[in-house]
This record gives sequence, C-alpha cells and structure tokens, in this order.
Amino acid sequence: MRDYSFKCEKTCPVAGAARILSGKWNAVLIYKLFQHDVCRFSDFATSFENLSPRMLALKLAELEAANIISKKVYPVIPPKTEYRLTAFGETLKPVIDAMAAWGKYNNHVQDKNRLESASLLPHNDES
Repeated sequence: MRDYSFKCEKTCPVAGAARILSGKWNAVLIYKLFQHDVCRFSDFATSFENLSPRMLALKLAELEAANIISKKVYPVIPPKTEYRLTAFGETLKPVIDAMAAWGKYNNHVQDKNRLESASLLPHNDES
C-alpha cells in the first residue's frame, strides 16, 4: 500500500485511516464485506463493473497486507477463494457505517439541488 501521509506527522490518526480507506475501491470493498460476511473474487467483480480484475486483485492484496481482510484459497479446480474481514477489519464498522450514512445524506442533498435547479429553468408554456 502506498504511503500517502499528506505531510502529516507519523502519528496523525487521519493519515493512518486515509491510507487504508483512500482511493476509489478500498472502502467499497470493505463495505461489501460488511454486507456479506464472505465474498468470492467473482462476487466483487460482478458488483463493481468498472473495477478491472487486475485492480480488484491489487486492492484485495493491499487490504490483506494491511490485515483488514483475510483470504482463504481452497485446493479445488477451478480455484475457489474466499475473502472475509479480520477482527481488525471489523473495527472499521463504525467508520464505514458513518461513510454510508453521510453518502445517503449527500445523495439526498444532491437530488434536492438538482430538483431545485431544474425548477429554476425557464419552462416552455405553450398552451
């Protein structure tokens, strides 16, 4: 995982959390694991159409290296791999829940702003 310290002191708690949750995919992958206790690679791949298999593998490896998720490979053909949150990863639940709540609120605000903007547009009143 890259070190994005944002010129923060090494003890900066926000920088530490940002290293784990930053980027486009880490938080949503963790969120999916909170929704489903166990996910296979294909579960992630079908849930996120814009996430390439290469990027998915990279992000899962980063989360595994950070001890957020664990990976279990079954010795079968075709290969079966399962991912789940570790006990340490479970500690992110309040953070992910807060992000989800804020995201829902933000969606509501954006929808309201779009409706208000649309109502300000001139209407064609041909009656």
